[in-house]
Amino acid sequence: MKQIRKLPLPFLRVFEAAGRTASFAAAAQELDLSPSAVSHSIRKLEETVNLRLFQRSTREVTLTREGAILLEHVQRGMDEMRRGLALVTTDDPSPLRLHTAPSFATQWLLPRLAGFVREHPNIDLRFSASTDYARFDEDDFDLDIVYGEPKPSPHEKIPLALEKLTPLCAPALAEQIRRPEDLYAHTLIQCDVQLFQWKGWFEANQLTPPHHYGLRFDRSSMAIAAAVDGLGVVLESTLLAERELNKGTLMCPLIGSTREVPYIGHYLVYPKRLHHHQAFDTFKTWLLNELGIEHRTETA
Repeated sequence: MKQIRKLPLPFLRVFEAAGRTASFAAAAQELDLSPSAVSHSIRKLEETVNLRLFQRSTREVTLTREGAILLEHVQRGMDEMRRGLALVTTDDPSPLRLHTAPSFATQWLLPRLAGFVREHPNIDLRFSASTDYARFDEDDFDLDIVYGEPKPSPHEKIPLALEKLTPLCAPALAEQIRRPEDLYAHTLIQCDVQLFQWKGWFEANQLTPPHHYGLRFDRSSMAIAAAVDGLGVVLESTLLAERELNKGTLMCPLIGSTREVPYIGHYLVYPKRLHHHQAFDTFKTWLLNELGIEHRTETA
């Protein structure tokens, strides 16, 4: 729409204040304008976009459906402008904000982070972990490491390491497991959010899946910890359990005699932007190098 290109920014500022406060009078007080000036700006904006943005009555004003949609995007745009101004005017570098799947953070990322901090002491890292995906338009995150293939979106995605699922257990328990059928006599630990469950592993190895599992968790990190403590056998990624395998607190009792289940469990996701955080490429390169994979990008 050609008229949008000529739209004065002050109109949008007035609209945002009026929409947020649901009051022309409150918007006028906030912006140090007269109520009539606010009303005039809103009316001019409605004429420009040829839409009614507010329902007016003698007592109140409320956003129309179109007004509510526009307000959401105007606020998002203003947040981006404030963020951009902060980036170019502050003397201190802004932190690189990373969102990650919880078990990937505790099991794989944090044990290696000391190396990155030593190599790049001037990069301020901020971490957040949850099973929800980062909403880049609403959050301040620069990157997200997600579990499971992301839903289609305009963001960039990089599939990370090929992970392998195999039975893992403490050394004392491993001595009792010589063949896959021995698993039936032991407690099987299951992670409910795992993409592939014990049932799939048994079927991949031409075995009948058991009907009962002794322990279930909603985090791989807890399931791995339970296996380390000797509570049973866990079906887990050798990538996530790499630290425990290297220390010898977990073993793969059936490695070589059974079929592992390979899959890509984690993806690096980030928004398409002309200008990323100055530390973005540094962290991304380090992450991919640590995983031993080439730099490659796909559109999610």
